[in-house]
Amino acid sequence: MPPFRPDILDFEASGFGFESYPIEVGVALSSGQKYCTLIKPATDWLHWDPEAEKIHGLCIEDLHAYGKSISTVVRELNSFLTNRTLYSDGWVVDKPWLSKLYYQCGMAPSFFLSPLEIILKEAQMDIWSQTKLQVIADLALTRHRASTDALIIQETFVRTRQIVLKK
Repeated sequence: MPPFRPDILDFEASGFGFESYPIEVGVALSSGQKYCTLIKPATDWLHWDPEAEKIHGLCIEDLHAYGKSISTVVRELNSFLTNRTLYSDGWVVDKPWLSKLYYQCGMAPSFFLSPLEIILKEAQMDIWSQTKLQVIADLALTRHRASTDALIIQETFVRTRQIVLKK
């Protein structure tokens, strides 16, 4: 029987505070399907933090040149994720960014976003950071972007669960 793989959603954002907004969304599903896109900011989304840019490596010009409109992103997410529960390792920031995205175009998600901690055992949390570093090294995924992060989170969950179940 294959290991349980949770569906993961991750955002990159314009910054770290209240005024920040989502600039990229990435999804890794248990089926192996993935979704990732840059998001063109709304005209009233103005906050840009150069420190956040250093982390994700995206500039505002990238979003305007290659990003999809918010309404397109929302429709694609709803179509791709209907009735699923996705998990986030940064729910306290990802949930507000998800809400901001949907609020902007007056729609509601067709899926649920829950904190990853809901399905993590304490023993998994104890070995999470160490295992995550090993996953990054094994998969040679060094780019800090939404789709890459979603895959890393998913694989770290699988590995920590396997380690804990073997004990």
